[in-house]
Amino acid sequence: MELKERVFSLLQEILEEHETLFLIDLSVTPDQRIKIVIDGDSGVNLKDCVLVSRSIEQTLSEDDLDFALEVTSAGATTPLVLARQYAKHIGRKLEVRTEEGKFEGTLTHCDENQITVEWKSREPKLVGKGKVTVLNKRDFLLKDIEEAKVKLKF
Repeated sequence: MELKERVFSLLQEILEEHETLFLIDLSVTPDQRIKIVIDGDSGVNLKDCVLVSRSIEQTLSEDDLDFALEVTSAGATTPLVLARQYAKHIGRKLEVRTEEGKFEGTLTHCDENQITVEWKSREPKLVGKGKVTVLNKRDFLLKDIEEAKVKLKF
C-alpha cells in the first residue's frame, strides 16, 4: 500500500473515534514528508494534534518506515474549504471571492451546498436626496466559491 493511502486509512480510523475532528488536507512528498491539516467543530487544540501525530507515528514506526510527520490545525487565515468549516463560523465576518468578485459580510447560514452572507451598504434613496442603509443578502454555492476567509478583528 502506498504511504499516502496508508496514512489516509489510519486517519479515517482516528477521526471516526474523534468525531469532532475532520481532515482538511493530507500531503506526502516523494521524500516521505507527511503533512496533515485538521480542523474541528469546536476548533483544534495542541492535544488534538498530538493525538493524531502519536497515533500515526506509532503505527508507521511499527512498519519500520523512514518518514517525517507534521500535524497542524487549519490556521485563522486559512481559507475555508468544507461545509463543516463554514458551520462553525456562522455569525462571523467572511470575505468571499467568486468569479463575479469579492464580497464581505456576515455568514448567516450554511448547508452542504451553499452559504448565505449578509452586509449593509449605503445606497441612494429612490425618491429625494441622500442615502439609506440597505441590508444585502446573497447566497453562494460552495462549488462557485474560489476562496473564503474569516475576517479577523483586531
